[in-house]
Amino acid sequence: MPLPNIPGYNRLTKTHKYSAAGIAAAGAAAIAFAVVPGGDAGAKTTAQDLPNKPVALTSQKADAQAHHEALAKQSALAAKQAKDEAAKKAAAKKAAEEAAAKKAADEAAAKKAAEAKAAKERAAKQAASRSATRIETVAAEKKTYPDNLDGWIRESLDIMKEKGIPGSYEGIHRNIIRESGGNPRAINNWDINAQNGVPSKGLLQVIAPTFQAYHVDGTSWDPYDPVANITAACNYAADRYGSMDNVNGPY
Repeated sequence: MPLPNIPGYNRLTKTHKYSAAGIAAAGAAAIAFAVVPGGDAGAKTTAQDLPNKPVALTSQKADAQAHHEALAKQSALAAKQAKDEAAKKAAAKKAAEEAAAKKAADEAAAKKAAEAKAAKERAAKQAASRSATRIETVAAEKKTYPDNLDGWIRESLDIMKEKGIPGSYEGIHRNIIRESGGNPRAINNWDINAQNGVPSKGLLQVIAPTFQAYHVDGTSWDPYDPVANITAACNYAADRYGSMDNVNGPY
């Protein structure tokens, strides 16, 4: 800026020069703002109006910052809601899968239990059927014998065969006829055995001690029972003589 052409200016001090220059500049500025070509009084602008513009810019910046923060909050809230919704869906899906797995496991367990029960019932029916079959078979296989001397001898022979006691129909029949005449209630009350208190009894005239010692399991304990008497006597004869077939007289 050129120095003003003021008389005596060069004789002023530096401080005075700066002061004068400042005053001159301020005055020029005042004149420039006071007179605006083509304007009117309503369009005049004073220096007092200048501070208002920076304030307006600051307010706009603050509004923009607030708007930005609001958008950031909305975005964060939307992200959180989306995350929560995804977590909720995942939890619901997991619960549904667990429920389906539990239902499948329960159904499998129920099916297994039903199959086990059915298998047990089938096994019980099969066992009952086999048992009934065995009973029927045994009943069918069990021989029936006439209630007479022939039947008694034949039944005794089957028992003796099962127990391994030797003897034949002829040998048994021959000795029965000699001892009792075929009378199962025969008793000897006069021989030495009777005198000793143990009379001979039954078809083959067996005394009580001999009958008890040689009794065959599965037969009656009654010495007058025809089958029990024959099998006990044949058991005794086999032990002492090898077989009832070898007995041809009192034994």
